Amino acid sequence: MNAATKLGAYVLGLAVVFGGALGAGKVVGPVGTAEAGVAGAPQADDHAGMTAPTASPDAATPATDGHDDGHDAGQAKEDTPGGLQVSEKGYTFEPLTATFKPGEPADFRFAVTGPDGRPVTGYEVEHDKKLHLIVASRDLRNFQHVHPELGSDGVWSVRLTLPQAGPYRAFADFVPAGGSGLTLGADLTAAGDYRPGKLPEQTRTAKVDGYEVTLDGELTPGQSSKLTLKVSKDGKPVTDLQPYLGAYGHLVALRARDLAYLHVHPDGEPGDGRTQAGPEIVFYAEVPSTGDYRLFLDFQHEDEVRTAAFTAAAGERPATAEPSPAATGHDDDGHGH
Repeated sequence: MNAATKLGAYVLGLAVVFGGALGAGKVVGPVGTAEAGVAGAPQADDHAGMTAPTASPDAATPATDGHDDGHDAGQAKEDTPGGLQVSEKGYTFEPLTATFKPGEPADFRFAVTGPDGRPVTGYEVEHDKKLHLIVASRDLRNFQHVHPELGSDGVWSVRLTLPQAGPYRAFADFVPAGGSGLTLGADLTAAGDYRPGKLPEQTRTAKVDGYEVTLDGELTPGQSSKLTLKVSKDGKPVTDLQPYLGAYGHLVALRARDLAYLHVHPDGEPGDGRTQAGPEIVFYAEVPSTGDYRLFLDFQHEDEVRTAAFTAAAGERPATAEPSPAATGHDDDGHGH
């Protein structure tokens, strides 16, 4: 296998953890916002080295080590981390409203067009909704998770407020009828003087509306990392969390440098006979690279959804032998199936 092909296979193997839509795991949550200052991230179209490199002229030559990667340039594009593309597999996220006035509610309208170029009207229900819309400011100060209404013409609509001037990224997370999950991203703008903040310092505790949430666990690139979040109120553990979209909590991670969208898997679900309604909510996350990530936990208690936000850093890869394909669910060329 030549150098270009090996590099392409390696990058694609890392990127696979970012794919899909809500079907990849239980994810995010509240109709609301979470604020904290962060550093201005590069535009999402700048993939900061995460996209597969352009193949050299001989990249299509069969591998000499007996492995057939099975990934051409088109496949490489499909394996780009979630949320960095406006179009994938023939589906396109098309905002009909792109500019907002800071702090003023507006009707955000958009469509998802399919391979035939027409607005999609058929969706699978995932986690109680046909589509989940996540909106984050580029500096990650603001995070929202809302659920638009679908019109008979295939146009979605939701009341949306972008609280401060600056660029935002909207993520449409959905499963088209008969298809597989997708997360598509598009840019929105709140016109005005934009002054991005710095990424908040790493912390193990977040406070929101009288609740305190603590984070235990470390992010390790290339490995499934256990993250435990514990919810308390007025110094007492919360043991009666309410299910929200089929889980006791939803966790979304956005990579700070490019807003790549990461799905995080919860451990268990309400009613399974083993998952407790707090105070601890356990997730398993796998990040593909070192660097900073912004984590947003959504949980529901006393009939209200709240968001706790954290900054976490993924350290160096462990200097141990790579796990076997059987343990990782990947084949020996580094690609998941």
